[in-house]
Amino acid sequence: MTINNVVEIRREILYRLAKMIVDDNIEEKIDRLPLEMYPRGAKHTRCCIHKARAVTKYKAMAVLGYNIDDEKDELDPLSLYAKQAKQRQKKESDVMLTVVDEACSSCVKSSYIVTNLCRSCIAHPCTYACHKQAITKTEDSQAHIDPTKCISCGMCMEACPFHAIIFQPVPCEQACPVGAISKDENGVEHIDPTKCIYCGKCMVACPFGAIFEKSFMLDVFKEIRQNKNVIAMVAPSLGGQFKEDYQKVITAIKMLGFSDVVEVAKGANETTENEAKELGERLEKGDKFMTTSCCPAWINLVNKHIPQMKPFVSTTLSPMAYTAKYVKENFKDAVTVFISPCVGKRSECFRNDDVDYVISYEELEAIFKAKQINIAELEPTQLDSTILGHGRGFAMVSGVVDSVKKTVEDPSKIEDIVIDGISKQTIRQLKQYAIKGECEGNFIEIMSCNGGCVNGCDTINNPKAAARQILPTTK
Repeated sequence: MTINNVVEIRREILYRLAKMIVDDNIEEKIDRLPLEMYPRGAKHTRCCIHKARAVTKYKAMAVLGYNIDDEKDELDPLSLYAKQAKQRQKKESDVMLTVVDEACSSCVKSSYIVTNLCRSCIAHPCTYACHKQAITKTEDSQAHIDPTKCISCGMCMEACPFHAIIFQPVPCEQACPVGAISKDENGVEHIDPTKCIYCGKCMVACPFGAIFEKSFMLDVFKEIRQNKNVIAMVAPSLGGQFKEDYQKVITAIKMLGFSDVVEVAKGANETTENEAKELGERLEKGDKFMTTSCCPAWINLVNKHIPQMKPFVSTTLSPMAYTAKYVKENFKDAVTVFISPCVGKRSECFRNDDVDYVISYEELEAIFKAKQINIAELEPTQLDSTILGHGRGFAMVSGVVDSVKKTVEDPSKIEDIVIDGISKQTIRQLKQYAIKGECEGNFIEIMSCNGGCVNGCDTINNPKAAARQILPTTK
């Protein structure tokens, strides 16, 4: 993920709340969080300090596991939500992204705009390019676009020889590949949970930090304090997130109070075996192609937007699902916590009873900081020798395809197509495959994030650097 001021503010909130959670004094201290982050006279990026504090309150609510819509009374303090969060017994709403309306600065509606670069040329190519008569000339012959007539086709922008017409997008709407975000009558963005695929692209794109994801941090530490058998399951992409040795990172996770740490690469090996077997069986019976099934955003996309693709999606479970099943079967009364690179896995955990909680890499980093754990000073934990290295390669784009090819007898029979990132363009491509019932290959790997899970919306390292760190462990 690219670091910017929005990311730094989010991580500061996560750290401060993680500190309260690990010190077990969140009810006593959380009400002062907005004031401590923005004391009187402090610099802030909002219109006033009071709005900066209000935004902080609502973001803290999300970290406590609430959607903004859960607020019933604006005067209810954060300590009340913290108390209620500590008392809840199970995961509640599966709506994992929430828009903080106080933070949403109501970006203007996306549109094409004529800038002052317009030279009032005689040719008027923009007016001729527009088939909706949305462009007229002002008294000084400057072009003007009527937003009520404009259909955002972009023909005028292409026609202007001076590049005087620009497209002004709404970042979150532009980033969303499925049109799940729209404005209400007050100009505030809302995410439609019936359309959202939880790819997290909107959260990354929003320049105001108005989109926040719910957290299970408090729930996880509540389970640990009750001396339950809490098992951390670490995604393969974790191997590239910290500068320190991956084996030391696993040691650090154990120090947080987890009973044990299990690599999800173990489940990735099982996914590979089952997916390779399923692909062979499908091709043998005459199926034209099969897609992967490990990316939750992709599965959400199929279920909500491309139902025609369902017959072509592998029935193989994700590495997280197989790992959670293994933990539940081999660790008595286990509470499973998946440590994740993306918000998509939070949505998947609601579909899988074997996964109790999900925390992100950003949250893990905040907890390490709160616990004052110096990873570099720790002894390394021995990696699971039963795991085949290519399972750790699931973290990167083409990782699933490469793993399957290493498993089958004749990899030349696999004609792979790799979809590196879900976008409006790749969705159109996939819809065509579904409608036609065929494509150029026979095995399609689909990753929501460009570059794979190393570039998830909750990652903390540069994706290329993360991939370089993971590669040696895939051998």
